Amino acid sequence: MEFHDYIRAIRKGWIFIVIFTLLGVATAAVLSIVRTPEYQSTSKVFVSVQSMGSISDLTQGNSFLQNQVQSYADVVNTPLVLQPVIDTLGLDMSVSDLSSTIVATSPSDTVIVEITAANPNPEDAARIANAVASSFESAVGNLVPPNAEGVTPVKITVLQAASVPALPSSPNVPLFVAVGTLVGLVIGLGLAISRYIFDTRIRNEHDVEAITDAPIVGGIAFDARTPQNPLVLRDDPRSPRAESFRTLRTNLQFVGVGNESHSFVLTSSVPGEGKSTTSANLAIAMALSGQRVVIVDADMRKPRLADYLGVEGAVGLTDVLVGRADPSDVIVRWGDTNLYVLPAGRIPPNPSELLGSAAMVELIESLEKSFDIALFDAPPLLPVTDAAILATKTGGALLMVAAGRAHKNQVRGAISTLANVGAKVAGVVMTMLPTKGPDSYGYGRYGYGYGYGYGIDEPAPVVVDTDDDTPRKRSKRSKAPVGR
Repeated sequence: MEFHDYIRAIRKGWIFIVIFTLLGVATAAVLSIVRTPEYQSTSKVFVSVQSMGSISDLTQGNSFLQNQVQSYADVVNTPLVLQPVIDTLGLDMSVSDLSSTIVATSPSDTVIVEITAANPNPEDAARIANAVASSFESAVGNLVPPNAEGVTPVKITVLQAASVPALPSSPNVPLFVAVGTLVGLVIGLGLAISRYIFDTRIRNEHDVEAITDAPIVGGIAFDARTPQNPLVLRDDPRSPRAESFRTLRTNLQFVGVGNESHSFVLTSSVPGEGKSTTSANLAIAMALSGQRVVIVDADMRKPRLADYLGVEGAVGLTDVLVGRADPSDVIVRWGDTNLYVLPAGRIPPNPSELLGSAAMVELIESLEKSFDIALFDAPPLLPVTDAAILATKTGGALLMVAAGRAHKNQVRGAISTLANVGAKVAGVVMTMLPTKGPDSYGYGRYGYGYGYGYGIDEPAPVVVDTDDDTPRKRSKRSKAPVGR
């Protein structure tokens, strides 16, 4: 992952980071509240050498003590020292229990032993620390017998008696909160980054570019109203989403420059990626720019274009391919535009064979001669082979990729399906792009933005009935000049 990937992961997973950071703070606060306060009190003893000899002997003895003082500190936690403390103070605990509350340390290069006692009661902490220091003094005297002169070589002197602490040493609330915040933040970051790494869905153009070298020719934002109003160029022509289809139309002018074919297959990896609505709106956008466009519903399994465009779909592509009808008899003009529609017709039992037939090749050639551009709305690539077969006979496939819906392996599979039959991906169109968040739809890249609206040179299409000129959604039927 690159740096910008981590930034994107953090932006996408910020909610996890915030939640777990707050949980860390809350957990630390609760632990600080429920944990019993503990007080610590420290007494200090000085270990010295008593010698009747010269100053040189005394100096050597002190050097020896500095090397051995840690051994004396270890004596503090032995039963020899702690049992008398239990007996003297009447403590209701064993030697091991008392030892777990006592810490004896010796600062480096000193002969001082610090004895720290911890207890929920501050007075008891001070009493125990002082009692341990006194017991340690007696124990060392018993451990080190007097010399020939009757003098005990090692002497323990209490330097500082333990005092009653005013504040508890634990829990350390600021430290608890700091650690809780850090732990929560680390967990949140880990979850956000892991979620990003293991996310198998296509989220943005970066994910597409990691899969294929095919150009991204457009992006269509998600609109919850699409099922009810699929033709945004007709129903809301001044919206940014409508503008994105015009941008797609413009970008397609640079796809396949020098290619004699003027036809494209619009398909997707799996159903539900906005293939048919994109096909219909793109065809309208092209027709409004002055091009003569024909759109063919080549999805002979679940045809939808006839319903979207409001044309009669009982007779169509199937009838042409089996020789029951001539293209000019079934291709209808959509309103007063330059858009012509060839519906799918009746659903045949062998759509793949029909799309791969010589009659289909002849029809494609005829449409390319009669129209400036021919668009074929084909089924998804992974469930059936129809689109792959058709793509080999046209200028290539425009692959719809729905953000947040299509999985990376599905897109790879779709591209492999096209490559296996020798078809090319002319471009990728991202659909259902989110309008908010780090992967939000970028109008600056795929469209003109909110500031520009609908072009005055392209009037909104109005479909007029042939009888009373009342605007309505259903197209009138008129023959198109198509030869075979």
